[in-house]
Amino acid sequence: MTGKAKPKKHTAKEIAAKIDAATTNRGGGKEGLADRKGVDKGGHAKLACPICKAPAPDSKSMRIHHDARHPKLPYEEDKLINLHASTGSSGTSTSNATAVEEPKPKPGVRGSLKKL
Repeated sequence: MTGKAKPKKHTAKEIAAKIDAATTNRGGGKEGLADRKGVDKGGHAKLACPICKAPAPDSKSMRIHHDARHPKLPYEEDKLINLHASTGSSGTSTSNATAVEEPKPKPGVRGSLKKL
């Protein structure tokens, strides 16, 4: 016999949680590898920051990222890179893509972008 307040069997909530954990794709294993790599649709993230290329799942998260990481620059939603629309290309948005991209200036002394 068991004592008071000790259930003898598993609860329905516990069984449902185990079934959910076993059957829901959480992004792990071989199936999740393709999703994380972005083979089909750019992975979990839909947008990428045009400044630092950080991924974000939606525009609200990208706004939070931009306010935290690039507070001095204005937030322009039309310049965001859509990863799901550009799976066939090299990762740039089709609306923002140019035929020839200028190389980024290399940092000078202590990371400044001043010309020497």
